[in-house]
Amino acid sequence: MKQRRFNKNQRRKISIFLRCVIISFIAWTLIAISNKYTVTLKAGIEYINIPEKRAFHPLQSDTVKVRVKMSGWDLLLSKFKPDSSNIQVDLSNLKTRNFIVFSSQLGFINRQFPANKQIIHVVPDTLYFDFSKQTQRKVPVKVPYNITFRKQYGITGETKANPAYVTITGPLEDVANIEFLETDTIRGMQIQTDVRTVANINRNQRTNITIYPTIAEIVIPVGELTEKVIEIPLKIENARKFTSVRTVPSKVSITTLVSLKDYNKWSARDFEAVVDLESWIEHSVTSLPVILTQVPDFCKIIKIEPQNVDFFVRK
Repeated sequence: MKQRRFNKNQRRKISIFLRCVIISFIAWTLIAISNKYTVTLKAGIEYINIPEKRAFHPLQSDTVKVRVKMSGWDLLLSKFKPDSSNIQVDLSNLKTRNFIVFSSQLGFINRQFPANKQIIHVVPDTLYFDFSKQTQRKVPVKVPYNITFRKQYGITGETKANPAYVTITGPLEDVANIEFLETDTIRGMQIQTDVRTVANINRNQRTNITIYPTIAEIVIPVGELTEKVIEIPLKIENARKFTSVRTVPSKVSITTLVSLKDYNKWSARDFEAVVDLESWIEHSVTSLPVILTQVPDFCKIIKIEPQNVDFFVRK
């Protein structure tokens, strides 16, 4: 098929047309991003200025819909980086009533957002609260962690939080259901020394509970580990109905990773290995698996030899 060629005049017209299209597109884009738009976003609620002597239950969800006015440019940017922020709600008026009206706090809420975003409405506009007797109790602090260690290193002792307990205050029925509180997750990679840090106490969206203190000092002991081989005598369970039971061998050898500084601390008396004759009685197995029923904290079992033992029974 013969390819069509444009003459000089046609090429000039096409060039002018394309430039007009590009200029129109740029002009339309500038107009679009300069216009104001109203969008609806979801936001969580954080309560501040909680009345000290009144415990409360929110009677609605802990998230609200926020109507935000912003430019087309800001709207475009928000598509690439969605907002997931919370809004703070001032509860000081709960001293005299059991509801909070958002429309009366729009000025306070707008100060929590950038100047180029204007909050015009919150749904629902009114938050209602149910009040009950306030109580206090102390609960332990737990420390979740996600840490990787250098080769031959690991945790060598109990993780410590200071304070070990925090005081929680709130409605009796809510406080009674809290057995412990966790800190934010402690993270680290290729660690070879003790982890010492400060972490926030995570309230897990319990917005009507106050916590004191709100932070804790965390120490996770980390040290070098080494292998230790220990021989453990085997104990036999469910053998009372027999005259005698003997296993071959009568001991097993375990290889465990222990802290280098605690190498001499652990011995055979700190471990327990058993075989259960119930497996033979019920399933007629020919050998019994070795089960470790006692292992000290911070000792990691690498190997058990043998994993199964032969046995002789006299009825």
